[in-house]
Amino acid sequence: MQEFSRRNFVRGVAATPLLAAVPGSPAVAAPAPLRKASYPAPDTVALTWLEDTPGANVGSTWGVPWPQGAVPADSPFALTSAEGAAVPVQSWPIGYWPDGSLKWSAHALPANAPLSASYTLSRSAGAPIATAVTVAEKHDTITVGTGVIDVVIGRRGSSLIKSITRGGVRVAQNLELVSLRQTTADDEDERRTSRERLVGNIRRVTVEQRGPVRAVVRIEGDHRRRGRSWLPFIVRLYLYAGAQHVRMVHTFLFDSDGQREFVAGLGVRVGVPMRDETYDRHIRISGDGDGLLREAVKGITGLRRDPGAAVRTAQLAGQKLPDPATWDQRVTTRLPLIPTWGDYTLAQLSSQGYTIRKRTKAGHGWIDVDSGRRAGGFAYVGGVSGGLGLGMRDFWQRYPAQLDIRGADTAEARATIWMWSPEAGPMDTRFYHDGLGQDTYPEQLEGLNITYEDYEPGFGTPYGIARTTELSFFALGATPSSVETAALARTIKNPPQIVAPPAHLAAAGAFGGLFAPVDRSTPDRAKIEDRLDFLFDYYRDQVESRHWYGFWNYGDVMHTPDVDRHVWRYDVGGYAWDNSELSPDLWLWFAYLRSGRADIFRFAEAMTRHTGEVDVYHLGRWAGLGTRHGVQHWADSAKQQRISTAVYRRIFYFLTADERVGDLMHELVDSDRTFLALDPLRKIRTEPYTPDPHALSIGLGTDWSGLAAAWLTEWERRGPKAAIAEKKLLATMRTIGRMPNGFVTGSGLYDLDTGEFAVAAKTVSVSHLSAMFGQVEICAELIALIDMPAFEAAWLQYCRLFNATRAEQAAETGADFGNLILKQGHSRLTAYAASRLGDAALAARAWTEFTGTDGYTDASPWRTVPLTGPEVLNPVDEASWVDTNTTALYGLAAIQNLALLR
Repeated sequence: MQEFSRRNFVRGVAATPLLAAVPGSPAVAAPAPLRKASYPAPDTVALTWLEDTPGANVGSTWGVPWPQGAVPADSPFALTSAEGAAVPVQSWPIGYWPDGSLKWSAHALPANAPLSASYTLSRSAGAPIATAVTVAEKHDTITVGTGVIDVVIGRRGSSLIKSITRGGVRVAQNLELVSLRQTTADDEDERRTSRERLVGNIRRVTVEQRGPVRAVVRIEGDHRRRGRSWLPFIVRLYLYAGAQHVRMVHTFLFDSDGQREFVAGLGVRVGVPMRDETYDRHIRISGDGDGLLREAVKGITGLRRDPGAAVRTAQLAGQKLPDPATWDQRVTTRLPLIPTWGDYTLAQLSSQGYTIRKRTKAGHGWIDVDSGRRAGGFAYVGGVSGGLGLGMRDFWQRYPAQLDIRGADTAEARATIWMWSPEAGPMDTRFYHDGLGQDTYPEQLEGLNITYEDYEPGFGTPYGIARTTELSFFALGATPSSVETAALARTIKNPPQIVAPPAHLAAAGAFGGLFAPVDRSTPDRAKIEDRLDFLFDYYRDQVESRHWYGFWNYGDVMHTPDVDRHVWRYDVGGYAWDNSELSPDLWLWFAYLRSGRADIFRFAEAMTRHTGEVDVYHLGRWAGLGTRHGVQHWADSAKQQRISTAVYRRIFYFLTADERVGDLMHELVDSDRTFLALDPLRKIRTEPYTPDPHALSIGLGTDWSGLAAAWLTEWERRGPKAAIAEKKLLATMRTIGRMPNGFVTGSGLYDLDTGEFAVAAKTVSVSHLSAMFGQVEICAELIALIDMPAFEAAWLQYCRLFNATRAEQAAETGADFGNLILKQGHSRLTAYAASRLGDAALAARAWTEFTGTDGYTDASPWRTVPLTGPEVLNPVDEASWVDTNTTALYGLAAIQNLALLR
């Protein structure tokens, strides 16, 4: 049965235009054939920080790849600083080769290790840790000690963290999750709505890691009140040896249709005991850059009477004030008449501005403090005897966010990080139009032909999407200095990340060997490198100038520009948010792997956090599927494997060992069952079709590659379902290899139980999209891992023939492939076949396809045009010839061709 994409109906308006051809490339020498082999592992690996050496050590976790067959799975590891000091390190496997040898190891650096500009990882016994993380489990609590703080975690009730103590002093208590629910969306000027507060309730707690360097505790639950429960959550708490903080990774699942009830606030609230005199209590709130609001609950600066310069200086510095008896008594005797400011609020309601207000207490008026552009998302509340620093990563980028401090003048302050600000109004996830009369499939296909949106009633729902946020809580023994506070705020913004260099990543054979370190050794290579840099820099700058920020949007980019309005088509159906269309995620990650650029890593990281959560369903009938590109991330009715595919998450996971992204990939192991729930070809079938668990119609391109990525990852990680994943992966590979036309067949009938495809007749059904959602990358990894000649032959046939002449296609398969586009993106398939076969003619053809077919060429402008008002709303540098489809495919083709065709 033929595999179709919705886009087959709109080829006339495809977003990848045919551009002017360029002259043929010079002769290309035959590439050395790729071979599967085992290589000796290096004795050491040089490691560096992603960015500069951090100002504060909060610990770090990272992954390192190893060549096949070179490192035993139980190999020990040691870490040495640039200064030659032995540094304790915790190591564990996160990926295996088929022979059981280590493919990826994960490592953790303690927070009390001396900071060094670089480290060396070696395969030998490591240094013992002086003070290890401890985990003590009781019936109702789990206590984790870092050597600096002790954290008591609840097993039931609402307090995720019952207490954090430092040096025997309780710094924080009763940390809980809160949400505000309302039943109307406030559409009218006059609000007639009431809100109710629900509190997170614990259902399950699991200790996932016990040290000695790092402990991880997973907490699951939902928000409840008076019998109503909603917003399931998964929270992980990370504690490092020697750390004074708890890192929290918070995920909530949106289990509402977004039509009749609305999230009016979502936050984390914690109590902070206040022991000091009110004039020794301090508030610190980070603003733009290293900007900092420094205030005391009872301020003694600026008064009509002066307590003395030493007293004022000490309060500003956050130090304990001398006995008031030593002050100017004109101040001391009037201390009760100085207001105490117990409440502070910073609200970041857009990416362009925040405001800070304060008041003495509830029931009294708010006083404006100041405003700024982009707050750092960090605050401190406490006193000279200690307090709590708390912050949220990507604070302004994910507006509307808010920081609240309440009751700092009382025995217990309450601090809340609002991931969704209550001042912003309710979270509006309703579908953006009324259907426009598109009640039947023919009407919906007509809509697709004009707005590129595949609408269907009931499908534009957010039910089941998710969002993950990173937060940190610092138990501090005293009010931090301004320099220390600024350093903590910077740590929240960009958590320190240790990385392995591109040369090692490439030499180890990571991710199919499809990249090589940046090389500008020839003019032609330098030209391509310059263009790759141009494209990334352009998208990085577009995020800023187009303000692609917000709670549900940050991390994604737009699909196609509107050359008339000088905007991206944010309001035109399928041309709006990209939702991983044609693999920008992979372009970014491969760009990082070969360059080591921190800005690319952070861009790709934000995209991974977004596309894996917001664009994919984690609950409900479409769990395991993602949503095609659209005006809203959940708007389109095409719910597909090509968006949820694990291939977009794998690289981030193996580089960081991030458990949440590991969850996302594990969720997909059984996603083959989604083909029972939803027929992706329902609108275009010409014959009746009822899903049969023993004969499910599954495309061999975007569908199978998504399934294969999940199975491969689970098998490599040796996850709980590794056996079934291995079985289905090998069975599908084996039966694809048996098909007379292999991948050219287009689709097959799949058995859920056996994992096999029925061997199809010799048919031809080729789509320009089939291989462009991670299939190239997954097949390269599989062929490097598994010796299955028939499968490799089937894939190489597809690679050779996609861009071949119609006569060549017909001669080998019985029919030509029709009119195909995206030839530049497919040039990397030709290059892969050339490299595997050592075929110089194919290599030369690959470069011709890359430089002179469609996509970007020498004839492209390769520049931006500055625009200002009144032509545009905001000044912007525009490249109207750039779109995300072409960019992603050009980027991947350039990177992989440069690596494959030496």
